[in-house]
Parts: sequence; structure tokens; C-alpha cells
Amino acid sequence: MKSLANTIYSCFKDKGEFSLKDAYSENSDKPKETVRARIYDNLGVKFERVAKGLYKTIEGDESCVVIEGDGRDLSMLEDASIDCILTDHPWLDKKSNKGGDRNFATYDCFRYTLDDFKEKARVLKDGCFLVEILPAENENNYDYLYQIKKYAEQCGLLYYSKVTWKKGNFVSNTGRKSKNTQDVMIFSKGKARCLRIDAKKTKDTGTPQYMSGTAQMLPAMFDIPPVARKNKIHQSELPLTLCEKILQFVTRQGETVLDTFAGSGVVGEAALNLKRNCILIELAHRNVVKIRDRLAGNPFFREVFWHATT
Repeated sequence: MKSLANTIYSCFKDKGEFSLKDAYSENSDKPKETVRARIYDNLGVKFERVAKGLYKTIEGDESCVVIEGDGRDLSMLEDASIDCILTDHPWLDKKSNKGGDRNFATYDCFRYTLDDFKEKARVLKDGCFLVEILPAENENNYDYLYQIKKYAEQCGLLYYSKVTWKKGNFVSNTGRKSKNTQDVMIFSKGKARCLRIDAKKTKDTGTPQYMSGTAQMLPAMFDIPPVARKNKIHQSELPLTLCEKILQFVTRQGETVLDTFAGSGVVGEAALNLKRNCILIELAHRNVVKIRDRLAGNPFFREVFWHATT
């Protein structure tokens, strides 16, 4: 289902300028304040203000590539070709998977090795970010989570920060304590690049000046409900809002995002919504078909290239 912002975009992408009155008329089943809010929220992304109460859609030439293959094999990608890696690998952790909002009964799970991080570091540009969605630490996985950090460090991927993802009011009663969190672990390839505006230097010089780090100060927590089970197209589907928020912190428009274990394709949808390019790698053909169907309705979607790795 399209978001309201995408619906508004679709209404006017071939019509040039439009007014708030036009937007209200085309979306009369929605409250006016909601329509107006979706336009305001997407200024600079989907819409541009032309004059008071007058807007136009922003043309984009971003694309999404879907590769049907093993996300641990990045040989098809050039060195230093990726601006951000955002992924949620099917981690082998029976206690963390069982009973929650993840179900891997029919999915091949594994644990990363050093070679996985060597490849991530190879394709990532200097200063850019690797974002791994990982389980909350427990008595069964603490050693693996530590090992991930050490693998990353050995490959020049520096530990930058960790932000908890709190899954709204969802609670899973498994293991030794109830849980409703996962971790968003962020690494940078070498020193983090400069994405955050330096307000003082910008004011002093009169030109935009940036400091090292994410585009904004990271929050203490992402408090976002998981995807409702009835709406999921993949067993561990991440919320679109979570992916969009993460990408706004670690990327700029026009850059290229890689998801090595695409699953539902939600990272691709988030990237296109924010005018980023995206490469999605997914092993299961049934999921690749679902990704194609999901992105085909996105007004920023251009085309999918099929390339099976061997």
C-alpha cells in the first residue's frame, strides 16, 4: 500500500505545479491537516515549495538494483563503490529468534566471519557507515556480538555508536527476561565522514561547514513498533520508518545504499523514498519476487536488474 506522501506525489508528478487546494481535492478521503503535513514532511525530498501554498514534485533519477544471490558474496561490486551498508543478517541465535517477531524456521541462519567484514570494508567508501541490525545482548549471544565488533575492527571498520530499537509496546516473553528491543550498531570505515552541520563555523564563515559524524546527533533510542504480523511479507521485516530514520542520519540524497540480506526489500523502499540509490541482494527467489512487487508501486522506482550470482 502506498503511503499518503507517495499517493500525493503520484497525483502531481506529471502535472507541474499544484496547490494545497489541489492536494486536498485529490485526497478528499483524508483530513486536510494530514495531507498538508505529509507535504511539509517531504519538502526537499518529494516536494519543493514554489510560492506560498504552491508546490511541485521533485524529479528523481535514483534507481534500485535487485541481485538474486548470496549477500556474503560481494564480488560483483567495485571497491569503494557504496556510501552506506544497512542490513539485518539472519543471525544464528535460537534464543533471540524464538518466540519474538522473527521466525526463521525455514531460513538458513549463520554467523558472520572475518571474511564478511573484509568484503564490507572493501566496497564501502572511506568515512562511510556500516549499520548492522542485531539482537539485544543475552546470555546466549554476548560472545558473538563482541566477535562482530572485533571482526569489524580488524577490517578498519571503527565502532561508532549503538542505538537501541525499542519495538513500541511489543513484548516477547522468552529467555530470562521479557524483551522488545534490538540494537542498531553503527561502524564507520576509518574516521567518520563529515555529515553534521557545524552551526558556529557556518555562521562565522557564511558558507556551510561540517563536522565529523552523522547528519544529526543520534537519539538514545528509536521507539518504533514492528511491522504487524498480518502486514509482513518477510519473517524479519524491519519497519519502513526505522529504515528511513537511519538513512537520514548516515546518508545524503543521491548516494548508494547496500542491503546484503534484503528480505522484504524495505531498505530499498526507504532509500527510494529519500532519493537514494539502492542495491538489494537476496538469496531466496520467492523474496526477490516480493521485492519486485513491492517496489513496482513506488513512484520513485525506475527499474530492477536481475543478476543471479553463481
